[in-house]
Amino acid sequence: MTGISERPLRADAQRNRDLIVAAAARAFTKCGLEATLEGIAKDAGVGIGTLYRHFPTRELLIEAAYRNELAAVCDASVELLEQLPPDQALRAWMDRFIDYMARKRGMADALRAVFASGANPYAQSLELLVGAVQPLLDAGAAAGQIRSDISASDMLVSIGGVGGAAADDREQAGRLLDLLMDGLRYRA
Repeated sequence: MTGISERPLRADAQRNRDLIVAAAARAFTKCGLEATLEGIAKDAGVGIGTLYRHFPTRELLIEAAYRNELAAVCDASVELLEQLPPDQALRAWMDRFIDYMARKRGMADALRAVFASGANPYAQSLELLVGAVQPLLDAGAAAGQIRSDISASDMLVSIGGVGGAAADDREQAGRLLDLLMDGLRYRA
């Protein structure tokens, strides 16, 4: 950042940026570093010049795609609490977190390239994730649906363990998350 405040993007420019980031997340998840910027631009429905105007380097695009995925999973906690009882919202968020982990695994090579460039796309990730899961835990405990002695950190490690153990079997991951929920409900 140069110290000059950035102006908000025009609506059409923001829409193009959002389309590019979404296309990049799909491409880097599916193809890793083999994803081409031309293919991403085409998938987003924009020209390569538009892509480069928003993201002058490949690394900036990869980081934006990762941060967009992180924001989506974090933002889901509030939306789910508005739509579902707290215990169901937590369980639904766990599914989204497992899906996020799978996309992140798909982007692993691309994210390593970002690290090699000196950037850290994971900076603040844990803080954001803790901030997303804590309201779910608090609401579940306040409703008497889950235990009140579980920290957000422990919850994330637990879900991460499920995601790591059942990385290639989404059905198994679902069963393990159900088991984790049973443990959270015990002595609620």
